[in-house]
Amino acid sequence: MQAYETRRATEAAVSVASSLGLTADDAVVLHNSNKLTLRLMPCGVLARVAPVADQSARFEVDVAQRLAAAGSPVAALEAPEVFVRDDHVVTLWTYYEPVTAQAVRPADYAGALERLHAGMRKIDLPAPHFTDRVSAAQLLAADRDRTPELADADRAFLAGTLARLRRAVSKSGRPEQLLHGEPHPGNLLSTQAGLLFVDFETCCRGPIEFDLAHAPDEVGDHYPGVAHHLLRDCRILVLAMVTMWRWDRHDQFPDGRRLGIEWLSEIRKATA
Repeated sequence: MQAYETRRATEAAVSVASSLGLTADDAVVLHNSNKLTLRLMPCGVLARVAPVADQSARFEVDVAQRLAAAGSPVAALEAPEVFVRDDHVVTLWTYYEPVTAQAVRPADYAGALERLHAGMRKIDLPAPHFTDRVSAAQLLAADRDRTPELADADRAFLAGTLARLRRAVSKSGRPEQLLHGEPHPGNLLSTQAGLLFVDFETCCRGPIEFDLAHAPDEVGDHYPGVAHHLLRDCRILVLAMVTMWRWDRHDQFPDGRRLGIEWLSEIRKATA
């Protein structure tokens, strides 16, 4: 979000917190992209704020509530409602002080993801298919107005990679289930309560390898029953998707264009 949008989003979060009797005299920005993540002080509650046009908040809250009831390793909600303030939607979550120890061990990461997947198999919730997310990247590749700085050769290469690997993963024959969608290290908290996943707006259905593709390479070595050839395809597919997003002229990811160039090179090496 731009500075003006950030200010208004922060005001919306403070307003919601105050209406619930929480003291929020200040807000610390923890993450700023298409959504704003704030730590409200001194109450210490975490707020996620998005434009009201974003329809994922209710879905994310529903998923988090059901997974918590199933005993999955997920961050807790501070309030179960989705609040609307002016043109923003606000959700409130428990803030966890980070454990500043050594990096998460791959075996522990894999174990937490396996428990999350087990909980996801217990809940019945309509969710998009992973191919819907691939389709969004493919549409972006075809839209020159949205990606004006992407060279024609790179555009053709990314479009071809997305199409080929989408087919390969879809036809793999692997069982499909509800997935986190983006269980990368940024969405895994190391807390005093253990490893907890956050950010469920990207949940989708697909093979577990699609989720594992977002985790560090070593994690897949500790997750039982992985189809490693499929995991390789999923890793390249996911990298092609996030690379495509970096070329969107509306992308607000920090240093996104440099990463887009760097990841293009990685994909070419991986598919050579």
